[in-house]
Amino acid sequence: MLDSIRELVKKAQHNDLGAFEQLVHIYKDRIFGLCLQLTRNQADAQDLAQETFIRAYTNLGSFRFEADFGTWLHRIAINQGINFQRKQKRDNLISLDAPIQTDEGEITRDLAATGEDPEELFEQRELQNSVHQALDKLSPEHRMVLVLREFQGYSYEEISTLMDCSLGTVKSRINRARQALRDLLPSFKR
Repeated sequence: MLDSIRELVKKAQHNDLGAFEQLVHIYKDRIFGLCLQLTRNQADAQDLAQETFIRAYTNLGSFRFEADFGTWLHRIAINQGINFQRKQKRDNLISLDAPIQTDEGEITRDLAATGEDPEELFEQRELQNSVHQALDKLSPEHRMVLVLREFQGYSYEEISTLMDCSLGTVKSRINRARQALRDLLPSFKR
């Protein structure tokens, strides 16, 4: 498989669009999954994944086969994700879950029942919201290592390669990020 990917990359570097399309097909689900973890929103994840592949295509000539092509793509997605997170913090975003202000007061959106226990669903949603809010308060680098480790399942060594930093830096960032989450989520301390 690695030899065939290497051949596809070489062909794509020589402007073979079909070869690049095959590479996109091979990696699209993993890149989209990572982007979804970083953005928590399908539309933004699709945009981020598309931007990742556009950047990969435009910079394909700089790929030197020193790393795995998938690792190189993930690094591009991570960099795009960090830029996305920084932009999100600068922009004033409005949550779709937030109540709507009307002349008659505040109203909330109603959701149709799914057949599951409403109390359990509420608790799960509250926990998810708390974790996501806490993750949003972390620096992009700390959030990134946690997403890669806890949600994507990468090893410390793989994260080190993806983020282009030392293994010690990865371990330190993960420990600091976990501690920051514990501080931000006091009800979940052990």
